[in-house]
Amino acid sequence: MTNRITLGNIWFDKRGRGYLLQLLVLFCVAIFLAVITSNTIANLQRAGLTSGFGFLGDQAFFDINQRLIDYTSQSSFGRALIVGLLNTVLVSSLGILTATLIGFIAGVLRLSNNWLISRLITSYVEVTRNVPLLLQIIFWWAILTSLPKVRESISIFGVSFINNRGLRAPSPNFEDPFIWVCFAIVVCLLLTLALYVWSGRRQKLTGETFPIPLAGLFLLVITPLVVFYSLGQPINWDIPTRTRFNFRGGFNITPELLALWIALATYTGAFISEIVRAGILSVSTGQSEAALSLGLRKNQTMRLIIIPQALRVIIPPLTSQYLNLTKNSSLAIAIGYQDLVSIGGTILNQSGHALEVVGIWMFVYLSLSLATSAFMNWYNKRISLVER
Repeated sequence: MTNRITLGNIWFDKRGRGYLLQLLVLFCVAIFLAVITSNTIANLQRAGLTSGFGFLGDQAFFDINQRLIDYTSQSSFGRALIVGLLNTVLVSSLGILTATLIGFIAGVLRLSNNWLISRLITSYVEVTRNVPLLLQIIFWWAILTSLPKVRESISIFGVSFINNRGLRAPSPNFEDPFIWVCFAIVVCLLLTLALYVWSGRRQKLTGETFPIPLAGLFLLVITPLVVFYSLGQPINWDIPTRTRFNFRGGFNITPELLALWIALATYTGAFISEIVRAGILSVSTGQSEAALSLGLRKNQTMRLIIIPQALRVIIPPLTSQYLNLTKNSSLAIAIGYQDLVSIGGTILNQSGHALEVVGIWMFVYLSLSLATSAFMNWYNKRISLVER
């Protein structure tokens, strides 16, 4: 017979006692949150402040120098936050891509048999990892803002210019026929993916390989270029031209964005290089010896044998570095780059809605972190080795 849980013996039953304790903890947490909420509302009313997100429709009355969408000082607080969010996503995306490239290259080169290259990479990793990121951001910003003035700009092939206001580069103006170039790129991308899947199945059945890199180069590069030139090059470049005090035309990348991008990429890239190095060293040396005995070259061994097996060790800590980079982008406030935190701080000072602004910060960064983690978990599952 099974013992039933009754009110009399619930405390002496292990499972019943567990349920009771969980209910008590949940009740205490609910009371705590209710007290905090009540006190907060009372304090806001006493200070004459209103709560809610209605302030997002108010006029901003401040400008933003780096923006990806249309914005003026007459725009609303809500649009200003969207501009800040896009700036955060921009610098985080650029930082993740560049840091991954730097990290993988540095991680492989640190294992090089060349003494000079190995020591140079080791010096870069050790110095970069042990200097606070905030100091590196300020260091790069100080270098970029000490460049020549506009009148003495450094010319790059006569189409781009670098000065203490940032990088002035040509901006593209797309004509209507360019839509066919985009269509060609999408079609060629789908064909390349289909060819990759077909090649993998063919190799499993016959053992024969197919030159996917060469085919991908033809489909993704040569074919769109043929379409592009056959349509008469449907892009007009707006080349920046010098004026008396500034440049006209093109687009400008501010020194704040460049400094933050370089600092985040090099700092996070140093940590990623150690993750890559550890992943490569985790693969048994017998794998390399077997590949070399089969006649594979060292670069083929690294690309086809070592890296695929090392990824199962690399991906989990790599995800943490991506999350750290995204959150570290909030240090942009130190050099005046107007990201989500910087713009949110300005709105907080003007509107007085501290709780709402902080809540928006928390929600955005939580969403970005969860989205990054979900994608990396999917990718990790996708490339994981299937054991029999």
